Amino acid sequence: MLAALQDSAATHKVTIHAYVLMPDHLHLLATPSSDQGLSRMMQAFGRRYVAAFNARHGRSGTLWEGRFRAAPLDASTHLLAAMRAIELNPQRAGLVAAAVDYPWSSCAHHLGRRRDPLVVDAPAYWALGNTPFERELAWQRCLDDGEPDAERRLLMASALKGWPLGGAAFLAALGEQTERPLTPRRRGRPRRLPQ
Repeated sequence: MLAALQDSAATHKVTIHAYVLMPDHLHLLATPSSDQGLSRMMQAFGRRYVAAFNARHGRSGTLWEGRFRAAPLDASTHLLAAMRAIELNPQRAGLVAAAVDYPWSSCAHHLGRRRDPLVVDAPAYWALGNTPFERELAWQRCLDDGEPDAERRLLMASALKGWPLGGAAFLAALGEQTERPLTPRRRGRPRRLPQ
């Protein structure tokens, strides 16, 4: 699965900053180099992995429960929080006592335990320290601090619903690039305007 993900990311020029492969889903923190890069990467990844899985297990059909979900986020304010939420997922789910012990995650890479060719460290991670040791220690402290429930809920709601996550300036800049609404609309029918 990781080889298929790495190949698809390279082919479609998508940089993976953090990931975790859970028993029934996966989380990625990625930066595409083009508007269609992420969609194309996920499509190529799905085709390659599902075909291999089906051949290996003598089955046919899909493995996924619909489309992938994604949302843009402001790297200057939310990237490290998203990384932490992703890498703490196995520990939060009770699969391991410490996040670093989960073998299908970028956590060990960020803590200097192994080199992961899939991961490209984000500038926000590099800003944690001047040396690898300083960055790894700062990241360990960040993981040890845990994630506030409100932060995790905000990140998950954004990812599941597709709403961008960032400050006013980020949303304004994003709004200039798309005609898509960037915040939820009011529920119910729109009010009629007086004629």
